[in-house]
Amino acid sequence: MDETVANDNMEIKRLNDKKLETEASGEDSAELEEDAAEDASAQPESADAGGGDPPPEAQAETEATEAEMSPQEQIGDLKDQLLRALAEVENTRRRARREREDTAKYAIANFARDVLAVSDNLARALEAVPEDARAGNDAMETLYQGVELTQRELQTAMDRHGIRQVDPLGEKFDHNFHQAMFEVESPDAEPGTVVQVAQFGYVIDERLLRPAMVGVAKKPPPPDVAEESSGDEPDAESGS
Repeated sequence: MDETVANDNMEIKRLNDKKLETEASGEDSAELEEDAAEDASAQPESADAGGGDPPPEAQAETEATEAEMSPQEQIGDLKDQLLRALAEVENTRRRARREREDTAKYAIANFARDVLAVSDNLARALEAVPEDARAGNDAMETLYQGVELTQRELQTAMDRHGIRQVDPLGEKFDHNFHQAMFEVESPDAEPGTVVQVAQFGYVIDERLLRPAMVGVAKKPPPPDVAEESSGDEPDAESGS
């Protein structure tokens, strides 16, 4: 009976050990299945990575390699960039210098335009005094000389600052510096020529301050009336 009990205990122990081994092997197989699933899920990604676009770093390196130029080409490109930069700097310097010069030349343009009225009034004052009125009157002569000296001093000051008078008498009409006020029939002057100056013009350097007010010559009409009158004379003689 003791042997029977011992045999039963050994059989139970054997069954327990087999159960434990089965459970352990089941856990290992589950772990193996999980690892296999993970490997399977990772394999498409690696396959896609290998068969798709390269990573950005590799693509950048490829582009850099393709864009790489020879040393001579790099030197030529750098020289071209340098020349362009130097030309741009020189153009900027020239523009700045021209702007400074224009500012210095034309800064007094508005003031000079106002002073022109003073010069015109002095000229009118001199024209208003006849020569015979000055001949027998010392006070009038002195006043005339004083006004004349003032006008000359004013004109000298304007000349010093680049303000010049425009007297286009006898010149061809130029719409840039002249303003036509009327036309004058003149058989001697060429049509379009300035034959009268109503008011002098002024320029500051090459910029117009005030146009000259002028009268321009035009062709006289054809002598139709004279021809008609000359044609009527024989009739008058025959009638007499």
